[in-house]
Amino acid sequence: MRTTLVILCLSFASPLLAQVGKNENVLNPNLATKEQLLKLPHMTEGIVETITYCRPFLGMDKLDSILAKSLDRKQREKLYVQMFIPINLNTAKKEEIQLVPGMGKKMLHEFEEYRPYKKIAVFRREMGKYVDDAEVARFEQYVFVPLDLNQATNEEFKTIPGVGKKMVREFLEYRPYLSIEQFRREIGKYVDKSEVSRLERYVFVTEEKKLEKPAKPKQPKAPKGADLKP
Repeated sequence: MRTTLVILCLSFASPLLAQVGKNENVLNPNLATKEQLLKLPHMTEGIVETITYCRPFLGMDKLDSILAKSLDRKQREKLYVQMFIPINLNTAKKEEIQLVPGMGKKMLHEFEEYRPYKKIAVFRREMGKYVDDAEVARFEQYVFVPLDLNQATNEEFKTIPGVGKKMVREFLEYRPYLSIEQFRREIGKYVDKSEVSRLERYVFVTEEKKLEKPAKPKQPKAPKGADLKP
């Protein structure tokens, strides 16, 4: 069984790619306990074992690919109302956005129309042009906007699933970040690689462009014959 899970998890591994929307009712499968997962629709011991063994999932599309082996589309749609991995509003592909419960063609278009989102507040404002506040709040449970590691506030960092005061302190400790590789290295002192990968989904670093040295001004050429003695 363990070997099967290893193969299944590795087959959906991917390179690494917030302001996370308010979420009071939707479980994050990367953080939920086995007991919480088992209470969800269509969950079995075997499915829960696969989820907990393979996590963290670095995208909802990866989780959906695994669940599709055990659950049909309608079963997964019902499940995702209560369990979902937030998607990156700025980079998620159409196929991943379509996994958001209640997503239709019109709202799919609107989600993509206003990219790039700098704040979750922008998402609220723009989607509020098409649906009421309750529906905006419902959609918000399934999305996030990545945070700039060098600019985000303490409270913004706390919106990242699973991040508490201690990890916020570590995030701030190593500023300024010059690259995402630096984030991996420093935060990797406190958590394992899989957790670093999970956290990395929610942040980014704006790398400063190296300033080019100014070119030396060209010396004007002396006119022909200027150095000739009369």
